[in-house]
Order: sequence, then C-alpha cells, then structure tokens
Amino acid sequence: MLERDIEKAFVRKVKELGGTAEKFTSPNRRSVPDRIIILPPGGRIIFAEIKRPGGKVTDAQARDHERRRDLGCDVRVIDSLEQIYIFPERN
Repeated sequence: MLERDIEKAFVRKVKELGGTAEKFTSPNRRSVPDRIIILPPGGRIIFAEIKRPGGKVTDAQARDHERRRDLGCDVRVIDSLEQIYIFPERN
C-alpha cells in the first residue's frame, strides 16, 4: 500500500467524523506534519504525519513532532488502515 492510499483513506475518515484534514506546509520550516486535523466538537486539533505501512519518520520530523508535543500538541503518525479505523482514539 502506498502513502497516498493511506492519506486518501485518512482524509475520508476525518470527513466522515465531520472534521477537516488540511494539507500543511510551512514556507519557513521543513519537516512539518502532513495534515492539520480539526475535529468537532470544539475544534480539537491534531497534527498528522502520514507514512506508508512500515515507513519511518525522518530525524527532522521526529524533532518537529517532539517540539510540538512539548508545546502540548497532539501529533500522530498514521501508517496503517487499522490506525485510521480507530482514529481519533490513541492506540
């Protein structure tokens, strides 16, 4: 399964939950998560890094995720259909 297939299924799941899954890029920062997820109720925000099954985050991505978590953000790495099925619960 390709990363784009995981991402497509993930975006579809977020929409089913009534949320948005916006593509995230930052002109001044590399290695940011792929998507910003906003879920109802209350606008819960989750950053999502999408990988193919077995794919690994780069060192720079891991540092960015840790920086965001240190700020209190919810950052997820989504790399399987199983994770999509249970989203937004943590596994």
